[in-house]
Amino acid sequence: NMNHIKLLFFSTIRDRAGTKSLELDIPIDMTIQGLKDKLASDIPTLKDSMKSVLVTINREYAFDEAIVPADAEIGMFPPVSGG
Repeated sequence: NMNHIKLLFFSTIRDRAGTKSLELDIPIDMTIQGLKDKLASDIPTLKDSMKSVLVTINREYAFDEAIVPADAEIGMFPPVSGG
């Protein structure tokens, strides 16, 4: 069984992905870290971004260990630069 999710990309990550959103089917027990690894291999231009990306699940910040919930909306933002 698969989990259908929507990915939203913002700012420089959107530029690198070449799109503002994607829909994906992922394993139901996949974590945020697993999702980042998948994107890094599926979309090589995102590989560097995935090392420092900020991720939200349904608009709340999520840790790498979090399991991606069913029908989630995942946001991916570049890290906030200081200064």
